[in-house]
Amino acid sequence: MKKVFVIGSGGREHTIVWKLSSSPQIGEIFCAPGNAGISRQAQCVPIPVEDIPGLADFAEKESIDLTVVGPEVPLTMGIVDIFQKRGLIICGPNARAAELEGSKAFAKEFMKKYNIPTADHRTFSDPEKAKEYVKERCTPLVVKADGLAAGKGVMLAITEQQARDAIDLIMIKKDFGTAGNKVVIEEFLLGEEASFLAFTDGETVVPMPSSQDHKAIYDGDQGPNTGGMGAYSPAPVVTSEISEKVMKKIMIPTIKGMAAEGRKYRGILYAGLMIDKGEPWVLEFNTRFGDPETQPLLVKMKNDLLPVLEATITGNLKEMQIEWDARPAVCVVMASSGYPGKYEKGKIISGLEAAEQVKEAFVFHAGTAWNNGKIVTNGGRVLGVTALGNSIQEAINQAYKAVSKITWEGVYHRKDIGSKALKRK
Repeated sequence: MKKVFVIGSGGREHTIVWKLSSSPQIGEIFCAPGNAGISRQAQCVPIPVEDIPGLADFAEKESIDLTVVGPEVPLTMGIVDIFQKRGLIICGPNARAAELEGSKAFAKEFMKKYNIPTADHRTFSDPEKAKEYVKERCTPLVVKADGLAAGKGVMLAITEQQARDAIDLIMIKKDFGTAGNKVVIEEFLLGEEASFLAFTDGETVVPMPSSQDHKAIYDGDQGPNTGGMGAYSPAPVVTSEISEKVMKKIMIPTIKGMAAEGRKYRGILYAGLMIDKGEPWVLEFNTRFGDPETQPLLVKMKNDLLPVLEATITGNLKEMQIEWDARPAVCVVMASSGYPGKYEKGKIISGLEAAEQVKEAFVFHAGTAWNNGKIVTNGGRVLGVTALGNSIQEAINQAYKAVSKITWEGVYHRKDIGSKALKRK
């Protein structure tokens, strides 16, 4: 029986642990640092995701057979390279491949070189030059922090003043730390966003069903961006014809291009897309499972996840046949009041057991912890309540039915997750 080690503490990692826990090949699962929900299915280890030597020491000591990396930060820090140097088996792209997410400037130049459809852009390390460029260009524009900003470093600027304010926030006030050493300014793409994830071993690319994330904090996609307030799969905006275009114009050229650059890419590749008039454009790449897209995707996956992850490492992905539940799945994120700004922790959560009794509903923990035998809030995004249904409406109904059972002081969630899919039926 194999020992598996999952890195991370969010809803994505809980979903990965939950999925792996059903594998007949796995005897033990460890998770660092984990959360209250994960602790029911895995042994949580108090090692931060940035402590890569500590994580590697633990994997060596426990003779871990496979490590799975959830978040982007350890990937860009080179966790895969460090584990591999120690002879440890780990799923995910190495540091040079993870730069596809770690630097938006690198990703944009890469896409330009390999003719991968994306918005026109310029990169700046001087805020005054960035502002001069904004003055020359017509708004609306999109202003992005170059580095990792937990999904929050992207700002839509409808006016020139908003663009200048965004540059100040990123480059001068350093709201996102060193992620704002450079800024990428892009043309504003119209259309509807979608997420497209695939498994890859560096040669074969196997797509997952399409999905759609809801990034803005408020209903109707209003307010500041978050790490994601909900998701559903499949996304009707990604028709079979568009899916073929995404594979042909984006996913396969990206994997081939990365190999040509000496950056062979293995693991999960996630393209954040804008669909406009039947054509897909890349907004950004992520080099790991999305959160909250992982929740609806993995509840739809019929296969054992373990052999698929192993195949991305061994190069045997072409031999894998992956089956997916045809039914739609919806995930509603329940958050702390104040998120994505300041919020309080330690609020007692009630109703979890009642929510888990709802048919075809799953409660994945993100920001939770144990305190005196009670599960309490411990983050901005607290839970990802996910449900399957025979239709998108039924999946929405079941997810919100489970959401209605759960409460804590200051709980907040969007009430319109999945509504775009209903309009496209």
